[in-house]
Amino acid sequence: MVADQQCPLPINELQRIDAVRSYQILDTAPSLEFDALTRIAAHTFDMPIAVVAMMDTDRLWFKSRLGLDVDQLDRKVAFCAHTIMSPREPLIVHNLVEDGRFISNPLVVNAPHLRFYAGVPLVDENNLVLGTIAVIDSKPRPFTTIQRETLADFGVLVMTALQSHRNAVELKQLALTDYLTGIANRAKFDIANAAEMSYAIRSGVHYSLICMDLNGFKQVNDQFGHPAGDRVLCEVARRLSGQMREGDLLVRLGGDEFAVVARGCGSELAKAIVHRLTDVIRPDIELLNGVRVKVGISIGVATSSPDCTDADLLFDLADKALYLKKQA
Repeated sequence: MVADQQCPLPINELQRIDAVRSYQILDTAPSLEFDALTRIAAHTFDMPIAVVAMMDTDRLWFKSRLGLDVDQLDRKVAFCAHTIMSPREPLIVHNLVEDGRFISNPLVVNAPHLRFYAGVPLVDENNLVLGTIAVIDSKPRPFTTIQRETLADFGVLVMTALQSHRNAVELKQLALTDYLTGIANRAKFDIANAAEMSYAIRSGVHYSLICMDLNGFKQVNDQFGHPAGDRVLCEVARRLSGQMREGDLLVRLGGDEFAVVARGCGSELAKAIVHRLTDVIRPDIELLNGVRVKVGISIGVATSSPDCTDADLLFDLADKALYLKKQA
């Protein structure tokens, strides 16, 4: 039945999906502000079902739902797949069995035997539809002009909540990002290190911490000034980033100190990563005035083990290994 359903796609579907992902809300936990909106919407329209939904590539995911016992639907059977086709118009279907688009829909034919649907698109500032807020009933019913306008107002409120969510996510990311290089900072490192250690203890899959310190960086600062030093740090971060595996986290701990939280990385693999990181730093770095400078890098590694189950201790071991390399 699902395979027979038509699923229209907006002409700007790729841009729309990018917009949905930018909110980083898919598969997040229930939120009070969204749940309050669905409850108020259901009460306002005297409907048994109300949802705030985001349209993903192949599913309709419910950020909030009332009266439904599933957290997502196949996009092919979602009424909202039709709602998102008209960014500025609500979709009102007074009797779903009388609409050719939905007469064979499994949600209409089978339980819960839905009959009425009213949804408005959730539209961002670029006129891209993220999802819908909708009210649904198991019996046909009218829907007045005033009710349409009220449902559209609910859409505005949902978009305000979505924007607040995105702003909060962006602020959190800024708090965990190094202002100069754009990579993760020490706060993010501490979070990732603790999380990886917890996972290593549970699963037995170990990880490595790779601590790095630049050689010759102070001379660049002293000879060419701090703007030149900043350029070196940004270039080093760029080169190191290019050597990261999927799941690895590159961090600037501060000053000219960097680190990597290398997921699922034993000591032998860590050695191979160290060789790559050392090699990528070797080429000269060109400053804005055309002057070329060279910096080196010292690296210390520590790998989790049954004998080391404390994240802070593992960091100390990696830092001590780095100190020994610097001394050498």
